[in-house]
Amino acid sequence: MRCSVILDGPADYPGWRHAARNLLGAGVRPEEVSWRMPGEAPDLFAGDAPPAAEPAGEPTALVVPRDFLELAELAIRHSDAERFALLYSLLWDGRRDPGLLRNPAEARMVRLHAMARAVRRDAHKMHAFVRFREIDTPDGERSVAWFEPEHHIVEAEAGFFQRRFAALRWSILTPRRCAHWDGEAVTFTASARRADAPAADAAEDLWRTYFASIFNPARLKPDAMRAEMPKKYWKNLPEARIIPALMQGAEARMRAMLGQEPRAPARRQKAGRDPAA
Repeated sequence: MRCSVILDGPADYPGWRHAARNLLGAGVRPEEVSWRMPGEAPDLFAGDAPPAAEPAGEPTALVVPRDFLELAELAIRHSDAERFALLYSLLWDGRRDPGLLRNPAEARMVRLHAMARAVRRDAHKMHAFVRFREIDTPDGERSVAWFEPEHHIVEAEAGFFQRRFAALRWSILTPRRCAHWDGEAVTFTASARRADAPAADAAEDLWRTYFASIFNPARLKPDAMRAEMPKKYWKNLPEARIIPALMQGAEARMRAMLGQEPRAPARRQKAGRDPAA
């Protein structure tokens, strides 16, 4: 009979770790476990997760490397529906093969590392591409941003924005989870829609003017720029509206810059000296 484990959320690493420890102790095989979120329909043949118990004849000693746990905490934020089962299967097989969890060439470990890299990359994009817009609320001014993460990273990355924008009252709305800072604590709410976020504000014109002023056509590398700023993020970036025009005009601006004759710097005159002498 399969057993069902209900986690608190899609990135519930503490809940997964606690359940995995009990399941291992009870000798529950990976194919017998159903991992699900609150509100999801249960497996038709799944029962409750068993309490910790020690089955006879099964290997039990498992020392989990710290770097595997850190990897697991990252990978659990991935959107892959099989992430919880993948991690538990590695722990299960790791009891018989202690070196498994340190083997980067093992197929499941390769997949796990790829998931962790994707989560790190998603977090980096969130740090770089969240743009706040000011709105008036009954409680005063609030900065609101819309972002579309690929993975379940909002709760883990909220601390970055809390530290960086501690003086603001802000909200980050996403289709997965929303984070809110009131100056004292971060709270989380359910997913939002793009329509829930504010439209463009006046500050964005100033930001586009600044972005255009610092754009250097001599350093333009379109492929590298698209890799760092994929087009899927452009629709939520105020500066993205002028990027195509800046790229299109980059070559002409370069020719204009190269066509300018360099001017020698003006010579300074020593104090008290007659230039005509």
